[in-house]
Amino acid sequence: MKIGSPTCNPSLLEPKDLFRKIATRVKNIRDEFPILQRKVRGKPLVYLDNAATTQKPRCVLEAISRYYAEDNANIHRGVHFLSERATRAYEGSRDRVKAFINAGENREIIFTRSTTEAINLVANAYGRKNLGPGDAVLVTGLEHHSNIVPWQMICEEKGARLEVVPITDAGEVPLDAFEARLTEKTKIAALTHMSNALGTINPVKEMVAAAHRQDIPVVVDGAQAIAHLKVDVRDLDCDFYAFSAHKVYGPTGIGVLYGKRHLLEAMPPYQGGGDMIASVTFEKTTYNAVPHKFEAGTPNISGAIGLEKALDFVDSIGHEALLAHEEDLLAYAVERVSAVPDVRLIGTASRRGSILSFVLDGVHPHDIGTLMDLEGIALRVGHHCAQPVMERFGIPATARASFAVYNTREEVDTLVRGILKVREAFQK
Repeated sequence: MKIGSPTCNPSLLEPKDLFRKIATRVKNIRDEFPILQRKVRGKPLVYLDNAATTQKPRCVLEAISRYYAEDNANIHRGVHFLSERATRAYEGSRDRVKAFINAGENREIIFTRSTTEAINLVANAYGRKNLGPGDAVLVTGLEHHSNIVPWQMICEEKGARLEVVPITDAGEVPLDAFEARLTEKTKIAALTHMSNALGTINPVKEMVAAAHRQDIPVVVDGAQAIAHLKVDVRDLDCDFYAFSAHKVYGPTGIGVLYGKRHLLEAMPPYQGGGDMIASVTFEKTTYNAVPHKFEAGTPNISGAIGLEKALDFVDSIGHEALLAHEEDLLAYAVERVSAVPDVRLIGTASRRGSILSFVLDGVHPHDIGTLMDLEGIALRVGHHCAQPVMERFGIPATARASFAVYNTREEVDTLVRGILKVREAFQK
């Protein structure tokens, strides 16, 4: 059975086989992604924009289509056949997410639209209740705008302040620098698990432990990490963990917020209406239990179903094998790209995921992206919604190649040939 069939066969690749096994099966894996078979501007698509969004395997596409063709109905409140099936599928996805990140119970899993909405939920529901004048929210210099702006907004409203742990020239957050900025005024720490701009992987478990020694809760932005690392929220002991389905081979428009149950139960609702109520009168509304208290309105039912199949797909490969493949690709890309004259890598952390950011002397990253597109190569160029990171390195933007399980060394070679063509064009 192929990866990507409706059951996403978990026995296709055994984690113990690691890189050797997966490298021989990448062709099979690629066959499960219809979009990878297409051409762009007459050339084979080389998709290296996985940090922005991953492509979707056939099992995800088929599950979404099958839901709309066979089971489409609203959930929770219906007693008819289709509603019961849709409800079971939606809540089954919640169970699947719980198992995938090793949460303690399924009520700790809240479906949102995205990582961004999940962080906004915590900022508004937890932050508004627990922040006051003079308090501080601690973030790192690696953060995506989605883990900066919501905290700035709530700090401005509550008279609190945003404090930042600076990053090194390598793009790392020193653990001692993080710990030194935890004070009695720090009411929450918010940090990325893996940088979307540089690929840096933070020592999240140690950072959480440092914060907890001072009774400071921690929110982790896991948008980038979820597709690359084995995430165990109970091992990390984080208080909140957020990620998006579309970064882990699932559909757009659905995300997840994990929160420790006692924190979620103490938080007020973020939005009102629909399934988040227990009862409503004109005098008073009582709220539903978690997780439903935070899921107002009709949710993205098909998105949840697609997410479940995406997680099945990842497990069918195995995190160890997946990571071994991506580490090989990154090491190969670093070696090949850094050998190109006039190229400078941005972010050289000792531990990082499969993201390669670079600049080419004398060429704006937008021009790199435009010329690469003519070769069928999809890169991300710009500040990557991480302008403070760009400012730290004194640059406006980078070109970013980001790798997934279906990428190959041959595609890295195509990337290098593309960079050489760009360099030659601008030299002329």
